[in-house]
Amino acid sequence: MRPARTRIADVAAVILLVAIPLVPGVLASGTAAALVRIPVESLIVVLLLALLPWRAARVVVVAVFGVVVVAALLLAGIDAGYEAVLDIPFDPTNAQQLGDAFGVVQDAIGGWAVVLVVGIVVLGLATLVALGASALRVDGMLRRHRRGGAIATTAVTAAWVIGALVGSQLVAGQPAAAAASLDAIGRSAAQAQTSAAAQAALPQQVASDPYKGVPGSDLLPRLRGKDVLFVFVESYGQVAVQGTSFSPVVVDTLHQGEAQLAAEGYSARSAWLTSPTFGGLSWLAHSTLQTGLWIDRQPIYSRVIRTDRFTLSDAFGKAGWSTVSDVPSDTHPWSYATSFYHYGTSYDDGNVGYAGPSFGYARIPDQYTLKYFADHQLAGDHPPVMAEIDLVSSHTPWAPLPQIVPWDRIGDGTIYAPQPAQSQPSSVVWRDPAQVQEYYGQSVQYSMNALFSFLKNVDDPNLVVVALGDHQPATIVSGTGANHQVPISIIAKDPAVTDAIAGWRWQDGLLPTRSAPSWRMDAFRDRFLDAYGTGAPPSRRAP
Repeated sequence: MRPARTRIADVAAVILLVAIPLVPGVLASGTAAALVRIPVESLIVVLLLALLPWRAARVVVVAVFGVVVVAALLLAGIDAGYEAVLDIPFDPTNAQQLGDAFGVVQDAIGGWAVVLVVGIVVLGLATLVALGASALRVDGMLRRHRRGGAIATTAVTAAWVIGALVGSQLVAGQPAAAAASLDAIGRSAAQAQTSAAAQAALPQQVASDPYKGVPGSDLLPRLRGKDVLFVFVESYGQVAVQGTSFSPVVVDTLHQGEAQLAAEGYSARSAWLTSPTFGGLSWLAHSTLQTGLWIDRQPIYSRVIRTDRFTLSDAFGKAGWSTVSDVPSDTHPWSYATSFYHYGTSYDDGNVGYAGPSFGYARIPDQYTLKYFADHQLAGDHPPVMAEIDLVSSHTPWAPLPQIVPWDRIGDGTIYAPQPAQSQPSSVVWRDPAQVQEYYGQSVQYSMNALFSFLKNVDDPNLVVVALGDHQPATIVSGTGANHQVPISIIAKDPAVTDAIAGWRWQDGLLPTRSAPSWRMDAFRDRFLDAYGTGAPPSRRAP
């Protein structure tokens, strides 16, 4: 009986030693066929153990081996998750990304997020121990059977070298010679290097700004006297309005909104922007639009907001507008609203008087956000105001959902008290991808209806709204391979506002077609300032 158990343990040790270092390749490629390869990491550790006569040295070798493979597994797993959800690689120099990712997971599955993290830690430690024990056991087998072990080791090593030289494959599409764990660590190192290079180029990009020195009198004269609102609709991407099972409900809402706007004297022009982010990290899109810089990763964002880059809010402030930041998802005052964007007034979760129930991540319903803003910034005689307003009811996990209420009954938000219980909680919604997609569509429908409610009830002939998405929703909604396109619309009653952008060839209405113009989001700032200014600044004018 004992020899049988020994043979089983030996076979299990070989399987673990071969398979586990290949798992990062499975995570990177998305196919189990990546397991049918020869891992160079295991060959290296076997050869090193064979050369070392000292047991203590062999223990150090297997410990290092285990740490390398487990680190590769974690990096590959995190990278695969980021690619799947955010369509970006994980940047190992940015620890904040992990905290943000945990927050998103926690919003979706609640307390199980902590259990998930603990499980990952326990599994990592168990894998470390299992790898070390397997390597030592295989080394013991080879030492007991020196001749056969030497032949086997030599043959496998030769197979790996030949496979690496000629590109042979044991299964189609998978090179026999693998270095999956080392490749995973190499990819992370390359991402860190790319991030460092992007950061090194940033000071020159910040400094070469043609608008920073433009006098206030030359900034935005074609919008003088207007109240200009940049309204970001969270996760409002192309999939919300085109080609999905849930887009018809959003399209119907937009058609109804167009009819309402037309009846009230508004017109709209729409197109597409390419967002620097996908599935999350909304602030990258917000800062890209504001600064005219392509901010597609957190370390770049963290550097930019510590510079003096000239933003849209700076332009409006310099030209005489009162400027406002309205971010209801912020749970505390945001210092960069004043230190970087230079807003005169900042609204957040804590200073808008909301006394209603929480709707998860988006604690405050969008309709309340817009009503409070209207009451405190647009009522009566007021100076022209520019604001960035973030509508976050369409933020993942898209449940529970608020419902539209009568505008004049919103009050302090207590009218929403029964609504969370009338919606499915996120923990239930996220059990079924089809239901996640359905709730996403309903959340965008709600956010747009909240905006239409605002436009209907605010009597302001000078109102100009730039409404746009910040990014496409995560892959569970957008599907694999989705682009980064988001709709953008400029809405105004004064025809001079839309006439000023006639050269952009944006399409009439709120629904751009696939043939509508598409710009990168970082192009918007300069084109907007050109269209509504006195023309391009001196440094950009043709000789």
